[in-house]
Amino acid sequence: MENQKNKGLGEADLMKEESEVKENKTEESEEAEPTEEAVEETAEAEETLEKEEEVEEAVEEKEIEEELPPVEEEEIKPPARKKVEEEIVEEKFYTISLGKAWIAVPKKRAPRAMKMIKDFVKRHMKFEAREELEEEEEEEPKKLVISNEVNERVWRRGIQKPPRKVRVRAAKDKDGNITVYLAEGE
Repeated sequence: MENQKNKGLGEADLMKEESEVKENKTEESEEAEPTEEAVEETAEAEETLEKEEEVEEAVEEKEIEEELPPVEEEEIKPPARKKVEEEIVEEKFYTISLGKAWIAVPKKRAPRAMKMIKDFVKRHMKFEAREELEEEEEEEPKKLVISNEVNERVWRRGIQKPPRKVRVRAAKDKDGNITVYLAEGE
């Protein structure tokens, strides 16, 4: 199209158009150049933005400090465990035969083995069952506790195949509570 315009217009006309285009470009470039006032305004705006950001950061830090309690350099002591060893009145080691648990239906063998352990310990440690009399209601009932180690040992091979025998340590405390542990070395 420019070629067609060039044909219709003379060289002088083309030069006039080119000079007009150049003048328009220079006017636009002059307008694009920032004035001193504009430069100062943008610098001030940038400074205020930076100050606002600093203030926001400071406020956030204060909020975080307020939320967290002050860190004290005190030694953290582990929770006091019950001193079972000091309270023990009687302690005995037993090898409990669980062969009769295998007579039961396969899906009830491990539960029966657990019941056999409880019955054996009650019988041999002279565990007094809870009597329901009015004057004894105030006292805490005596407990028979089987530790997780013994439970895991019985259930290790599943419900159908409990061990044929298990070696345990039964400890009776001064309150009459009995705790059954797995014997050491097993």
